[in-house]
Amino acid sequence: MSETVHLTSGGVSVVIDTAAARVLHWGAALDPLDLDALVSSSTGAVTFSSFDVPRTFPLLAVEADGWSGAPALAWHRAGLHSAPLLRASGWEVSATSLRAEFADAEAEATAVLDLALDVDGVLTAQLSVTSTAADDAVPLDLLAARILLPIPAHATEILDHTGRWTGERRPQRGALRHGVHLRQVRRGRGGHDAPYMTAVGTDGFGFRRGELWTAHVAWSGDVEVGVERLPEGAGVHGAVLGGGELLLPGEIRLGVGQTYVSPRVFLTYGGSGLDSVSSRLHRTVRSFPGHPTTPRPLVLNTWEAVYFDHDPAKIIELAEAAATVGVERFVLDDGWFRGRPDDRSGLGDWFIDDAKWPDGLRPLADHVHSLGMQFGLWFEPEMVNPVSELAAQHPDWVLQASADSATWRHQKVLDLANPAAAVHLLERIDALVSEIGVDFIKWDHNRDLHAAVSPHTRRASVHAQTAAFYALLDALRGRHPALEIESCASGGARVDLGVVQRTQRVWASDSNDPVERQLIQRWTGTLLPPELVGSHVGPPIAETTHRSASLPFRMTTALFGHAGIEWDITRCTDAERATLARWAALYRELRPLLHSGVTVRADEVDDQTLLHGVVAVDGSRAVYAWVRLGTSVDGFTPRTRIPGLPATQRYRLRMREDLGNVARHQVADPAWIDSGVEGSGAFFESVGVPLPLLDPGAALLIEAVRA
Repeated sequence: MSETVHLTSGGVSVVIDTAAARVLHWGAALDPLDLDALVSSSTGAVTFSSFDVPRTFPLLAVEADGWSGAPALAWHRAGLHSAPLLRASGWEVSATSLRAEFADAEAEATAVLDLALDVDGVLTAQLSVTSTAADDAVPLDLLAARILLPIPAHATEILDHTGRWTGERRPQRGALRHGVHLRQVRRGRGGHDAPYMTAVGTDGFGFRRGELWTAHVAWSGDVEVGVERLPEGAGVHGAVLGGGELLLPGEIRLGVGQTYVSPRVFLTYGGSGLDSVSSRLHRTVRSFPGHPTTPRPLVLNTWEAVYFDHDPAKIIELAEAAATVGVERFVLDDGWFRGRPDDRSGLGDWFIDDAKWPDGLRPLADHVHSLGMQFGLWFEPEMVNPVSELAAQHPDWVLQASADSATWRHQKVLDLANPAAAVHLLERIDALVSEIGVDFIKWDHNRDLHAAVSPHTRRASVHAQTAAFYALLDALRGRHPALEIESCASGGARVDLGVVQRTQRVWASDSNDPVERQLIQRWTGTLLPPELVGSHVGPPIAETTHRSASLPFRMTTALFGHAGIEWDITRCTDAERATLARWAALYRELRPLLHSGVTVRADEVDDQTLLHGVVAVDGSRAVYAWVRLGTSVDGFTPRTRIPGLPATQRYRLRMREDLGNVARHQVADPAWIDSGVEGSGAFFESVGVPLPLLDPGAALLIEAVRA
C-alpha cells in the first residue's frame, strides 16, 4: 500500500500519510499530480521552545504525540495508563474510505478510526474503542473519544448556534482566537440552544461566499463540538475542528472484549459559502435509508385548535374542515389518554381515555381515513408524570439520582435502560398503532435530562438512554415499516442527524409566528432539507409571541418545509378557507420542487430582508420567497441578486401572488414586474434585479422558469 492515501469524491479530498498516521489535507479536491507537492510541504519548521522535531497532527492526536489540545482519546484503568500510547497496527483502504487500527499495549486497548467520503463529499468519521485486557483486569474507563481534523490557518471565523424555546437555531459568530471554542451539551438531548452545526471559514463567509469547514455530531444525547487553535498550530495547519459524545463520569466502563462505538461525526467542506455545505448535506440526508420517498402530506395538527379539550364532535368537525381545504394528514395531539385533563398527570398511562373517547379512537381514525387523510397520534414515551399509574406501580423505572429530583413540566424521565420499561413502551405503542390504525406518530420529549442516573444500573445513563431511544424507534418501525415518526422535543430541541436517520420529520419549533419561523427555518435548513422540517400555518395571532400576521405571510412561510396547519379552521371565514384551499393546491404543485431541489439563500440586502428559495436539480425551475421582517433605514431595494440558477441557461422571472395581494410599502412596483424579465442565470446571480419594497411582515413568491 502507498504511504499516501488520497480519498476523493464530490469535489473534496482527504489525504492521509499512513507511514506517520497523520492528516495532510481535508478540503477542496486536489489534482493527483499535486500529491507529491503536498507531501513534501507537509513538514513545518522546528521552532524555539518546542520539540526537537517538527510538529505534526496525527490521525488520533493525543498528548503522547505532542498535541497539547483536547485529545482524541482519553481513558484510564483505575487511574493508570492515562496517557494513551497509540501505534498504528493496520490499514484498510478503498477509493473513498479508510479504516485505521491502533493499539496501546500498555493500556491493553485498541482504537479503530473509520473515515468515509460519500459521493457528495461529506466525510463521516467514527471511533471504536475496545478493551483487550485479561479477564482479571480492572475496566477501562473511557473519558473521551473525539474526532479531530485539522483546518487551515486562513479559516479565521466561527459560526454556530444558540437559542431558546420558540427561538431555536439562532446563529452566533466571532473571530477564531487562541484557545478553544467549546460547546458542550449536558441536557440529555440537543436542547434549544444546541450548537447544531459548527462552521469555521474565511473571514466574512456567508451563504454564497467564502470557504468553510463544518462539523455536526449525529447524536441525540450529550455532545461536545469545538474548534481549538494553539499558538504552535497543528503541524502546518492552523486549528482543529471536531467533536463527539460528551461522556459522563463512569458512563462507559469497558470490560474484557467490550467495545464502545462513538456517534458518527459529519464533516463537510464548502468552497462557496454555507449553501455549498447545505447542498452536500441535503443530498447525503436524502440518501439515508429511512428518508421519506412519498410526497410529504399536508398536515393539520390539533394542538393549538383544542389543546386538552377533547370533544369528539368538535374534533370530527375539525377533521372534516381539514379535508375540505386539502389536508392529507390529521394528527390528534396531547390529551387523548387516561388521566390527562392537563399537563400535570397521565404521562406513561398509554391507554385511551374512555371518558373522553367512549368508543375509543378507532372510529375517529376510520373517519379520518374515509375522508382521504392519514391519521396521526401524539405520544411522549420517554416521560412520566409522578401523578400516573405507571409512576405509582414502577417508581424504580424513573431515571433520577434521587426520588426528590425536580420535575420539569410536571414530569420526570422514564429509564429506557431498564429493559422492562423499554419493553412496556414498545408493547403499548405497538398495540395502539395496530388497534387504532395509526399512520404517523408525533414523538415528543418535553424536558432536559438532569442527574440522569439509572436505578437499574446505578450509573450515569444519558448514553444508555439515547441508545435505548434509538433501539425503541428501530423496533417500532421494524414492526410497522410504513409508520412515520416526527421528532419533537418541546419544539426543536432534538434535531440532529442521529434522530433524523430514524424519523421522517422534525418539529423545528413550537413557535408558529412566521417572523420567528423565517429565521428558525433558515438556519435549520443549513443541515436539513425542507421536506423534513415541519412548518405550520398558525392562527392570526401567534400563541407564543402574541404577534399578528397576515394569512398570506403565514402561508408563504409554511410553504418552504413540510407544510401544515395548527389552527382551529372550523372558525375560519369562507374566504379564509378558500385561501387555505388555494394554498394547499399550491403546496401540492410546488412540493416536488421544494422537496427535491437545491436550497439557496441570498446574503441579505439588509438585516430585515430575506431571499431564499429552491432550485430544481436539473435547473429547469426555481421558486423563491422575498421576505420583509421589519422596517429598514433604506427606503428602496437595490438590485438584489437571485441565487442558484445555472449560469449559462436563460430564465424568465415573474411574481406569483396566488395567495392574495402582498402588501407593498411603495407607490408602484419596479417596471419589469408587469411583463416579467428574461436573463441568464449568471445575470440574475451576479447583477440581479430590483424587487418590490414590501410592508413589514410580508412575503412574495418569485418564480424562475427556464426560457
